[in-house]
Amino acid sequence: MDLLVIGCGYLGRRVARDWPGRVHALTRSPDRAAEFAALGWQPVVGDVCEPSTLEQLPPVDAVLYAVGFDRSAGRPQVEVAVEGVRHVLERMSRRCRQFVYISSTSVYGQSNGDWVDEDSPCEPVQPGGQCCLAAEQLVRGACAPGQARILRLAGIYGPDRVLAKVETLRAGEPLAGRGDAWLNLIHVADAASIAAAALTRPDFDGTLLVCDDRPVTREDYYSRLAALVDAPPPRFDADSPSRRGSGGLNKRCSNARLKGLLGRPLQFPTWEQGLVDAVAESGISGSGRV
Repeated sequence: MDLLVIGCGYLGRRVARDWPGRVHALTRSPDRAAEFAALGWQPVVGDVCEPSTLEQLPPVDAVLYAVGFDRSAGRPQVEVAVEGVRHVLERMSRRCRQFVYISSTSVYGQSNGDWVDEDSPCEPVQPGGQCCLAAEQLVRGACAPGQARILRLAGIYGPDRVLAKVETLRAGEPLAGRGDAWLNLIHVADAASIAAAALTRPDFDGTLLVCDDRPVTREDYYSRLAALVDAPPPRFDADSPSRRGSGGLNKRCSNARLKGLLGRPLQFPTWEQGLVDAVAESGISGSGRV
């Protein structure tokens, strides 16, 4: 089964690495293309924002679209996150059987700590969520019935994704935003296995919210992280808005539909197990005390 990965970053790279069939991977960088070739993948050099560079994308069984927004690229977010999806769909929607789009729980605008699921209204207030919702609509409009699978991922964490916050905690610097706001998370290992299932299993059709079993307040999460790495307890600056989230208390995401489809527990059902693994795999020193 041939797979085309558009966005070989933190998530896409893991899916490609474990894929049992042929992998084609799009990249803007010739250096990364050489790296992909050394891994046994079929690289294609191109840019989702430049339609003329996508003509070499091959017909495949499945497409995984997992492009993150790179602020250093110097392009507006809507150009990357919405128009980029449009360009790929124009080339690939009739050249694949499954199209999996990695969206985000930022499509929900709830900010009072409400529970949300796949049927909750989507009224995003942040540009990232607005772009994801617009891209979802493009995917549904371009794909045939049963072809599109949209995964609304909570915040992905795992090895190397906790390093920046560790430095902030150890320095005793305040974290932007409220400590009592909710975080919704998914370990990258679980996110990758769920994406692979969406690429291969017909029952993963439609829209699916992807998060672990239990939301956590930012205070509880960062207190545990601080304890694991011998940092002082976290401080929060509620007057400095967090870059992520919808503001206020954010929302709490339910994974009931996901768990029903999986039919098995997640590898890291809660952030507590996953955070210990992420710290250990990142090679961060600390006592690991509770």
